Amino acid sequence: MLLKKLALVGAVGLALGGCYATVPDPKVSVQDSKYLAMVPNYEVEIDYRRYQVDDPTGEAPGTVVVDTKRHFLYFVLPNRKAIRYGVATGSEAAGWTGEAKVGRKAEWPHWMPPADMLVRWPHLKPTAAAGGLSGGPDNPLGARALYLYQNGRDTLYRIHGTNEPETIGHDVSSGCIRMVNMDVIDLFNRVPVGAKVVVK
Repeated sequence: MLLKKLALVGAVGLALGGCYATVPDPKVSVQDSKYLAMVPNYEVEIDYRRYQVDDPTGEAPGTVVVDTKRHFLYFVLPNRKAIRYGVATGSEAAGWTGEAKVGRKAEWPHWMPPADMLVRWPHLKPTAAAGGLSGGPDNPLGARALYLYQNGRDTLYRIHGTNEPETIGHDVSSGCIRMVNMDVIDLFNRVPVGAKVVVK
């Protein structure tokens, strides 16, 4: 078993080559640790884990770029590097593209189902009638949310965590960009309010 694990590590190292470097987990709070322990533990595919890579975007450092077709989010670093995260994106009918700014950020955010979602999924009406869902492990926005604004107005699209990590790498959301909770915490710590976000 140990030999198989070592062989896998070696194969991964060869596949990733010198262009990739793993990025350590961010430090988390006591509350984070408590809530994260209550979210399903799921190992995403190796391609969708968090790596430092050569920047493929050409954007300025500090920019967030989402490649919806390949299910990657890049946070651009200096010196033509970027941190690449795996994401889940909107289904074809609900996908959103464009340029925005991070209008605000929230830890373990409150969630209110939007009106169009209530039309598609009437079973969420009681949640909306109760004022939405408080932050926590059962909340679909996960550990953190970055709220995307255009021209000073909330687009209602978010980059956020998820309590369904098995969806990473797929088109499943109602247009928002989902990340593994540890990844969205890492991104949240790096991205200031006002940062440019490009979704394509």
